[in-house]
Amino acid sequence: MGVALAISSVFIGCCSNVVFLEYLVKNDPGNGNLVTFSQFLFIALQGFMFTSKFGTVEPKIKLMDYMVLVGMFFFVSVCNNYAFDFNIAMPLHMIFRSGSLISNLIMGIIILKKTYTLEKYLSVSLITLGIILCTIVSSQDVKKPVAESLDTAQDIEGFFWWVVGILLLTGALFVSARMGIYQEVMYKKYGKHPFEALYYTHLIPLPAFALLYRNIWEHWLIALNSPQMVVPGLGISMPSSILWLLGNVVSQYLCIASVYYLTTECSSLTVTLVVTLRKFTSLIFSIVYFKNPFTIYHWVGTILVFAGTLIFTEVPHKLKQSIAPVDDLKEKKIKKKE
Repeated sequence: MGVALAISSVFIGCCSNVVFLEYLVKNDPGNGNLVTFSQFLFIALQGFMFTSKFGTVEPKIKLMDYMVLVGMFFFVSVCNNYAFDFNIAMPLHMIFRSGSLISNLIMGIIILKKTYTLEKYLSVSLITLGIILCTIVSSQDVKKPVAESLDTAQDIEGFFWWVVGILLLTGALFVSARMGIYQEVMYKKYGKHPFEALYYTHLIPLPAFALLYRNIWEHWLIALNSPQMVVPGLGISMPSSILWLLGNVVSQYLCIASVYYLTTECSSLTVTLVVTLRKFTSLIFSIVYFKNPFTIYHWVGTILVFAGTLIFTEVPHKLKQSIAPVDDLKEKKIKKKE
């Protein structure tokens, strides 16, 4: 694939995926399980054909190890997509998931008994403040429309389900961090096999979606009955939600396959920085294009989140190191001239 192409694919795939997801959520806020199932099915089929060669290639990593990884991965994917059904706005969803560094640090301390520098704790504090600020402001936005109806019971119920959505995102955040630690240990044991891992982590959970078949089928029918639109370049008409779903599935594969590849070819600093910049790009696009409500407090929270992320990944320190040799070279040239 190549690192440069993979980085470009992360931006193209992940950013376009957010756009398609935004359209899907606007048409049907409760279609998270349908979106997740469609993504898993597409990636599993692609992996079956091209990674396992129709089942003829034996896995390099034991299936039992994949089962544990899959359980955590399935939980994280379902929670993140299902949260939209609980009054969670897209900008808040994106900012909240940017707090993965916080959960990674906490899980590293608890499980791996790691110690961190003062810069790490400072960065985590900034990210935490940013997420708390955005969460408080968004909670006020959720309550306002309900309060205007002067229905106290409805107001409390709406806020209650919003809190449930926040708890889902929080649980997904920490399970995702635990999954990262488990994956790191697994790769050290068996070696790095990113596309095999991508295939099995999407194939094994498919039977579990049978538990959600009623919800998936219900929202599939809603998608089929969505307004018709013409497919660009083909001139054929199809339900708009089906078109957005196809775009979301393909872009999700491009996004996640590129991230899996980067984890084996680049340092964690590079991967984290690429993903962070991608999230920021998606956030800005979501706010501007879809006209999502975003106050000055949201901006402050966003700046804190991403500034903390850059400090955590030691970008300022790396920049100083890269600039220092250039300055030394200039000083040597000046001395020679003298």
